[in-house]
Amino acid sequence: QVRLVESGGGSVQVGGSLRLSCAASGFDVSNYCLAWFRQAPGKEREMVGGIDRDGSTSSPASVKGRFTISKDNSKNTLLLQMDRLKPEDTAMYYCTATACLKSAFKKYGADWSWWAYRGQGTQVTVAS
Repeated sequence: QVRLVESGGGSVQVGGSLRLSCAASGFDVSNYCLAWFRQAPGKEREMVGGIDRDGSTSSPASVKGRFTISKDNSKNTLLLQMDRLKPEDTAMYYCTATACLKSAFKKYGADWSWWAYRGQGTQVTVAS
C-alpha cells in the first residue's frame, strides 16, 4: 500500500527556514516522479517543486532560489528545504508521487490531478 506522510511544518518568522520531509512507503522513490504542492486559503493549489526519476528538478519563479527539492533514496524520502520564507509562503504543503516518464512529468507535473498519490499535508505558517 502506497503511503506518503509529510512532516516538518510549523511556524517560523519571516526570513527563516524550514525543512519538510515526506516519508514514502509501498514504492521506491528512486523510480517515481515526486513533487511538493501547496495551497493557501482562498488560493489555487500550486506546485512548488518537482523531481523526476533521474533527479532533474523544476520549480516556479515564486520560489526559485529559495526552495530546494531533493530526495534521499536510501531513506525513501522526499525533502523540501525552504529558506528566506515570506508570509505568502504560508500554506498547507503536500507531497505527491506517481510512476512517470520524463516527458510526461514535464507536460503534466504542475497538474494536481495528474498525481496518483498524495499525502495529508503539513502546515507552514510564516509570521511577519
